[in-house]
Amino acid sequence: MKMKTSELSSVVLNWVVAKCEASRLDMSSELTVLDLIAIWDFSAEWSYGGPIIERERIQITPGIPGDEYKWVAIKYDHIFDKDKDAFQGGDTPLVAAMRCYVASKLGDEVELPWEVSQVNSL
Repeated sequence: MKMKTSELSSVVLNWVVAKCEASRLDMSSELTVLDLIAIWDFSAEWSYGGPIIERERIQITPGIPGDEYKWVAIKYDHIFDKDKDAFQGGDTPLVAAMRCYVASKLGDEVELPWEVSQVNSL
């Protein structure tokens, strides 16, 4: 199932961020989707999302009053690869930043495995 990066939230957003971070995280091959979601709460806990924001140099700013998003996040990578520049919004700074991070790594749409898409409907 494909989903727009701008619509990712909660446990599904955390799963996609964990997928992007797989090489940095100590992930056992035995971990289930629910295990991954329970371990890393990137979109709500600064201790998890904050280091990504710092490392990836993601800029976060309040949204424009009356705009769709309360917060926007921007990641410029035009020096190395302009196609990886990303802009995303969200209701919280962490949600906006994690969507931005995902967009910079995977694009404006992500493919979700069946079990993750089912978690989204819980």
